[in-house]
Amino acid sequence: MPPAPVELAASSLRLRPWQPGHADALCEAAQESVATVGRWLPWCHAGYAWEDAVAWIEHCQGGWLRGDPYAFAIFDAADRLVGGAGLNRLDREHRSANLGYWIRQQAQGKGMAPIAVQAVAAFGFATLSLSRIEIVVAVDNAASRRCAEKAGARFEGIARQRLVVDAVPVDAAIYGLLPADQA
Repeated sequence: MPPAPVELAASSLRLRPWQPGHADALCEAAQESVATVGRWLPWCHAGYAWEDAVAWIEHCQGGWLRGDPYAFAIFDAADRLVGGAGLNRLDREHRSANLGYWIRQQAQGKGMAPIAVQAVAAFGFATLSLSRIEIVVAVDNAASRRCAEKAGARFEGIARQRLVVDAVPVDAAIYGLLPADQA
């Protein structure tokens, strides 16, 4: 049975399961971040609307019931939405999952993403009993690669044409996190 939604505290950040009341802030963050987040994540585009935010939040809330995805909204010390992070593509047989994250443009470069990644990974290891978490990043996404490394993930190799960015297959850097990496 999937765990109940839980809030995570990490440094000055709070990670909370997405709620309907987050829709306006999510829409604002997405529209602000098209040039940076949108370059790598196709959901973040100039036409992102409130309805898109509501649909995403409903999907995430259902994920907690289904057991995939476990998605969190990231809030700073001022309780401002600064991004999102979560576990998806859970493989229960092999006790592994993918970890994804994004930080809104105004909050980028402040070290928030690695903190959020560590918090979500700790949740995955402790609460979901995962033994492995992967972070899959387009090879040219230098900021996301730095985040994975700062969070303690180990670079494991390049997977050819593993992701699709702007409708074009691109190579991806694969990072792995194990429980021992967080010790």
